[in-house]
Amino acid sequence: MRRMASVLVVEDDQFVRSALIRHLTDASHTVRSVGTALEALREVAHVRFDVVILDLGLPDLDGSEALKMLRGITDVPVIVATARDGEAEIVRLLNAGADDYLTKPFSVEHLSARMAAVLRRARSGSGEGEPSPAIRVGGLTVDPLRRQAELDGARLDLTRREFDLLAFLARRPGVVVPRKELLAEVWQQSYGDDQTIDVHLSWLRRKLGETAANPRYLHTLRGVGVKLEPPGAEAPR
Repeated sequence: MRRMASVLVVEDDQFVRSALIRHLTDASHTVRSVGTALEALREVAHVRFDVVILDLGLPDLDGSEALKMLRGITDVPVIVATARDGEAEIVRLLNAGADDYLTKPFSVEHLSARMAAVLRRARSGSGEGEPSPAIRVGGLTVDPLRRQAELDGARLDLTRREFDLLAFLARRPGVVVPRKELLAEVWQQSYGDDQTIDVHLSWLRRKLGETAANPRYLHTLRGVGVKLEPPGAEAPR
């Protein structure tokens, strides 16, 4: 049975806002809505939401600044709705803490699919079921229970999605995981482009102290997938 969610819609366009509220309410979700970033900050400070749909074109603060401020007080999943589709802008939003994004205009079906995926990820990482023991791959330690990762004893500052991606690959050291499987298992999406994966791999590599040209742990096989293995694993014995 589909679980309803508590949703905060942050959108200043009254027409778009009303349409989103109607669609989400029809889907049995509980919806609150505001038209400014400061109102959104007040809402999340006092109400527990399952997901926030955040428009970037807000009248008081740019949505990307609002996203950073939201991340300072809550870890609630945030789906950004934006008319900005440049790669640099999308990278900036993901790095600032967005869980997903939708480029306007988008259909209600597309919103529903993205929202369901974000909620599945959030709930799967909420501690349900038996926790897995810490995983060690070379100097890398990933602790699914505490949702923490360390490299050579130093704590890694990872976003929720970066941790999910790292943990998924760490459970399969040396195994090439197809991009389609990463989308399905980490992003809970049956379709999508490679840009989302590439962005997160890029930021994860930076935090692991490596690059695509000089990988240590994360290796991309063009046209096949991605694998994680300790440095030197491919060296001849």
